[in-house]
Amino acid sequence: MLPQLTWMGALDILIVAALIYQFLVLVKGTRASQMLVGVAALGVLLFLVRRGQLPIVNWAISNFLPYAFFALVVIFQAEIRHILAKIGRSLTFGSTAGESESYDDLVMAANFFSQHKIGALIVIEREIGLRTYIESGVPMDARVSYDLLVTIFRPAAPLHDGAVIIQKDRIAAAACFLPLSMNPVLSNQMGTRHRAAIGITEETDAIAIITSEETGQISLAQAGHIDRDMSVEQLRERLSSLLHRFVPATTLPSHITETGDPESALGKAPGVKG
Repeated sequence: MLPQLTWMGALDILIVAALIYQFLVLVKGTRASQMLVGVAALGVLLFLVRRGQLPIVNWAISNFLPYAFFALVVIFQAEIRHILAKIGRSLTFGSTAGESESYDDLVMAANFFSQHKIGALIVIEREIGLRTYIESGVPMDARVSYDLLVTIFRPAAPLHDGAVIIQKDRIAAAACFLPLSMNPVLSNQMGTRHRAAIGITEETDAIAIITSEETGQISLAQAGHIDRDMSVEQLRERLSSLLHRFVPATTLPSHITETGDPESALGKAPGVKG
């Protein structure tokens, strides 16, 4: 006779199933998924060994099992951080929806970089702090502006390599080093800049805007996923949705699409005196 299923028992099963499902979603397509298969195979092997008459192996397993939990924590530390960060974000009552700053300058700068095929990587901090990565770059603490972003990522500029990290409406640092994604399913055509953008969004809840110096394509990375070959309008809509604030329509300067010389475009940019 099977035990009678109660409401509390059903709730218990649903909670465990939801936790397992969320964990599998997090590890899908990552190195952890391969590790999970290996751990499962090892568990089956240990079960079969325990059922057999192998006293020495059983003794070794009995002494190893108390430390297995700590080994799993080390192996899946990245996924555990993601789960805890997701829970923390869901329990955070504070919101940035009422902030008045917009990211109109980011859209304009991305369009400029795309038109002139200038490689750029801009990371926007959200709930999870990026202090570790900010400290790896050159501190700036300057208000976000189209002119400053274009100046930073000019090919001849000393700070054009690395990432710019934005906190609210200020550029915290430039030329920052970011962790590269080791996701094995990523395309081999992605370079270091795109892998760094995906890597920082795997570790945190940040948003990364990337422009390719080879093709001029605009991409946006978030939560370990990347949307490539976006238009300026699509970028504006995605920023508005992810940041939960209004990003106004950008009136792009006509010189950006009429000239192929980044230097002349910079000289005519709004707010820049020639």
